[in-house]
Amino acid sequence: MNRTLLSILTFAFLLLFITSPFAALAALMLVLVVAAFFSLFGNVFQAIIGGKNAKDISPLKRT
Repeated sequence: MNRTLLSILTFAFLLLFITSPFAALAALMLVLVVAAFFSLFGNVFQAIIGGKNAKDISPLKRT
């Protein structure tokens, strides 16, 4: 879950960097945002379907 929250926060900062009025290398930043979007989508999808670590951190874990 921390990985998902961190990727959401990183994606938000990337959007802020692109939309800032002094954004240098804006075309390169757009490529970076596309890559970050796919990474974010993958992390969120993995969190929704219950990735590898879902059993380890689940509060309903049975011992």
